[in-house]
Amino acid sequence: MAKIMTLGEIMLRLSPPGNQRFVQANTFDVVYGGGEANVAVSLAQLGHDAYFLSRLPQNELGDAALNQMRHFGVHTQEILRGGDRLGIYYLETGASMRPSKVIYDRSGSAMATIAPDALDFERLFQDAVWFHWSGITPALSEHAATLVRNALISAKKHGVVVSVDLNYRQKLWTPKQAQTVMRELMPYVDVMIGNEEDAEKVLGFKPEHTDVTSGELSVENYKAMFRSLHEAYGFKYIATTLRESYSASHNGWSALLYDGITFYESKRYQIMPIIDRVGGGDAFSAGLIHGLIQQGDPQYAVDFAVAASAIKHTIHGDFNMMTIKEVEALMGGDQSGRVQR
Repeated sequence: MAKIMTLGEIMLRLSPPGNQRFVQANTFDVVYGGGEANVAVSLAQLGHDAYFLSRLPQNELGDAALNQMRHFGVHTQEILRGGDRLGIYYLETGASMRPSKVIYDRSGSAMATIAPDALDFERLFQDAVWFHWSGITPALSEHAATLVRNALISAKKHGVVVSVDLNYRQKLWTPKQAQTVMRELMPYVDVMIGNEEDAEKVLGFKPEHTDVTSGELSVENYKAMFRSLHEAYGFKYIATTLRESYSASHNGWSALLYDGITFYESKRYQIMPIIDRVGGGDAFSAGLIHGLIQQGDPQYAVDFAVAASAIKHTIHGDFNMMTIKEVEALMGGDQSGRVQR
């Protein structure tokens, strides 16, 4: 299997039990997660040599986060230790017409204060096949943004395929800040992943007449946006998930992939009820990477990615936990949910 590098921040996630609201909570459930960490866990579950590059504080919370990654087979030997704190986010899980809510407490985290030259990318990328990052990491701080740039320069020098999930987070930066940083990083990217909001806020592209809150999507408008993105940046592949959000508990779920010539549309799933949608996009990214590496077939890759991420919506926590056999069974049409004995 392939050696794949991811770079980002893992955080402590605190959630009221079940579907309780923050104001009701007397206790919080604890899990760990974060965009690139979630991708690394999925890729390790799929059999790849997945490495997570990050920085964690030298305390028990940092140890717990590190152990979570190790537990799921991710290589953690390149994670740095230092800084004052582990980033935290609070998640209130929505239901029906009530949306989920996130509160961040990650300012001054170990990853946000990392030195731009803290990681030896020249060594790390020597035998790597793929490098994945997201727009969340450069949004953490100027130091983190410079670190990402250094990683991209080295990755391209060593011929490593680079993928990005644009992952715009309005609580971390403004569209103007995001575009100032991210547009300059796009020439290093081979595979761009992002939904309609990401493309608009991060790169200034927007599909026309698309409103996910109405439960309706126009694939043709996405195709026009993809053509514009391809013309502007020359990405080898452009992908997006297509989420039809009928409620917090019921989504339509599919995806679109473009290779500059052909559009590949995935199978569409109805996900109801949703157990936990956090990490669904990361599961898609990991599935797409796996499919492109293993098969090199864009149709298989987008179908595998959507099926993997559909399964993630049924799993509590940030991490996806599935096997290739389970994903391919869903791809083949087995949605019965029957007990397997």
